[in-house]
Formats: sequence, C-alpha cells, structure tokens
Amino acid sequence: MALVKFTYDPENPPKIPQADLDRMDAVKDEDIDYSDFAPFTDEEWANAKFIKLPQKPVVTMRVDAETVAFFKGEDPKGYTGRMAAVLKAYARAQRAG
Repeated sequence: MALVKFTYDPENPPKIPQADLDRMDAVKDEDIDYSDFAPFTDEEWANAKFIKLPQKPVVTMRVDAETVAFFKGEDPKGYTGRMAAVLKAYARAQRAG
C-alpha cells in the first residue's frame, strides 16, 4: 500500500470508503492496543479544540551534498525539518540583532 500524505481540513474532511468504515467498525474495543499513550482526562477532552495550522509554502533549493549529508546524519527521516529549524533560528537571530 502506498503512503498518502495530506493536510487535514476539519471544514472539509476526506471521504472514507464504506469498506474501510465497515472494517474499522468490526474491530472490538478490547482488541485495540492503547499502551503507547496515556489516557486523556475529562478536563483535557472538555478543552480540546481543532486548530488549523498555517500552511507552509513548498520551497525548492539546491544544497550541496555535504550539507545534506550533515542534516541527514544518522537519521535521514526529518532532515528537511531540521534544516528548516536552523534557517528559522538564523532568521530570528538576524531580526533580533
């Protein structure tokens, strides 16, 4: 199965095929593994809100192989996010200075 990436818009949720809904409905609650996160409290649920995150523009730039290799390091997953964080810190430092 191919990985599909999209941005969730609560005002326009994606259409879920009926076959997928039926498959999810067939799963019993006791068969769901919740061990990897702590349960929410009633207060947390009462204060829960959907927050629409600002859209990030897509940018294409040429970066030398040595720089890309540095940011990929031992974990190539998320290297563009690390690069963006460094650029953001630099921009903030320039504005503050």
